[in-house]
Amino acid sequence: PASCLLACLSETMHWVSTMAFITHCWKNVRRRLDRAAWLMRALVLLAATAGWASTVDLTDMRAERSDGALLLHTTLKLELGPAVEEALVKGVPVYFVAEAEVLRDRWYWYDRKVASVTRYYRLVYQPLTRHWRLNMSSEPLSAAGLGGSIAQNFDNLPEALSMIRRQSGWKLAELSDMDPEARHNLNYRFRLDVAQLPRPFQIAAGSQTDWNLSLSRNLRINPEPGR
Repeated sequence: PASCLLACLSETMHWVSTMAFITHCWKNVRRRLDRAAWLMRALVLLAATAGWASTVDLTDMRAERSDGALLLHTTLKLELGPAVEEALVKGVPVYFVAEAEVLRDRWYWYDRKVASVTRYYRLVYQPLTRHWRLNMSSEPLSAAGLGGSIAQNFDNLPEALSMIRRQSGWKLAELSDMDPEARHNLNYRFRLDVAQLPRPFQIAAGSQTDWNLSLSRNLRINPEPGR
């Protein structure tokens, strides 16, 4: 009968409408789930890499007068990020520079420079021997000129970095060159020398924070006791 046909048609249309509604809702749910999953992956990745970024800080910095000289003792909290470590593992040398200068206070003119010293470090991984090699020198280092530098081999990266982190007994100036009654300033700087990297890494360093590694600190040196 026509009434039964209309009833069946109405029921079918209701079923189709219900399924369309459920499908639409499911698509919205899936979009939200996909968005939540993407956000979760991004947060996990951010959390995993945030602690890996290259960082440098000073945990100790002091100067002392000993054996007629002004000596500097520093302890760095130096951590290399994944981009720097990956470059090292691929055999790319990484260079660090530590600089210190002693300035005498002068109220009537610019501070007078008493002494300026620099330490250069070259760190490289040698895949054939699986050793880390660290060169240290008071003169600039490059792949073509390592003569005169002190070289040491290490079994792992933390051991090599420990030599860079601790700069103990670094002679800055002769006490005879310093006015014992004057105040002095000690300026200390430490940085990763991006200019020594191969050209492709120099370009990448502009957009990767791992390579932007630098530190600058100042220390006041009072007159000698009793002066």
